[in-house]
Amino acid sequence: MRVELFDFDLPTDRIALRPARPRDSARLLAVRGHALADHLVSDLPRLLLAGDVLVFNDTRVIPAQLEGRRGEARVGATLHKREGTREWRAFLRNAKRVRVGDDIDFGAAVRASVRDKADDGSALLHFGGDEPVELLLERAGTMPLPPYIASKRAVDEADRADYQTMFAQEDGAVAAPTAALHFTPALLEALDAAGIGRETLTLHVGAGTFLPVKADDTVDHKMHAEWGRIDKGTADRLNAARNTGGRVIAVGTTSLRLLESATGDDGIIRPFEGDTAIFITPGYRFRAIDGLITNFHLPKSTLFMLVSALMGLDVMQAAYAHAIEAGYRFYSYGDSSLLLPERSA
Repeated sequence: MRVELFDFDLPTDRIALRPARPRDSARLLAVRGHALADHLVSDLPRLLLAGDVLVFNDTRVIPAQLEGRRGEARVGATLHKREGTREWRAFLRNAKRVRVGDDIDFGAAVRASVRDKADDGSALLHFGGDEPVELLLERAGTMPLPPYIASKRAVDEADRADYQTMFAQEDGAVAAPTAALHFTPALLEALDAAGIGRETLTLHVGAGTFLPVKADDTVDHKMHAEWGRIDKGTADRLNAARNTGGRVIAVGTTSLRLLESATGDDGIIRPFEGDTAIFITPGYRFRAIDGLITNFHLPKSTLFMLVSALMGLDVMQAAYAHAIEAGYRFYSYGDSSLLLPERSA
């Protein structure tokens, strides 16, 4: 499909620079088939059904944004995928000033050598020393806020908590699974009381999620791989829920992409551990999920393509036009939506 079909105009004042407080007070646009309705995230217990299961991503965002020097040249690095105990694939700023074999000094006694440079502009960094790389990043790194926020304000201490979900346990993401940022202990208690279940999986979100689609046609776009895991117990419980009439609703596109990667044409979710580069566009047949909770995405992004595949491009164009007109806040710190296609609404 032509990428231009997924474009839309978004006023810059709709981009949220801080999250709603409390988190579950964010607005939520419910899209059921073609019908739109305005709610709050805290309304979810009455918008879902007993027996439904929400699937959360328990990845934890690491301080993956680094600023350093190679000689006199300033070099920025955004880590996006672990490739070894001490090695991370990273996108470099001012990459032309860096060659294979160079050392980059990130300060705070944190140094990395460049092991290779790839055609996509990334480089493989090997971090020196004996301390775990996670400790080095805590010392020298900052939270990797998306470019559309970081270009408008500085990253600060509040972001260390704000850009982390309450489910975060497994270190490795360089972007938050933002749909889950809206959940609070009080909301989980209300969901429990309504008979709505929950499960967790792990997908370490990479910085590739923010890369623009430069191709003119979706068939020419290459997704960056991300590592994920679904254990057997989780897969078995999700299959059992669907077999008894419950709906599996992914909280975030990261949960959705991993669930779909783990599911065969027979609709059975299986244990999964490894990389996925699944790219979902209109025409895709969903096998694992019956609905999605997600924030509002960038024009011409792979994520807007995904929600258009789930709901229909015309439906999502209408939903986004309504959200813009009604003053919804967009992107990582913005408001949310509940997407239920006609087959499961």
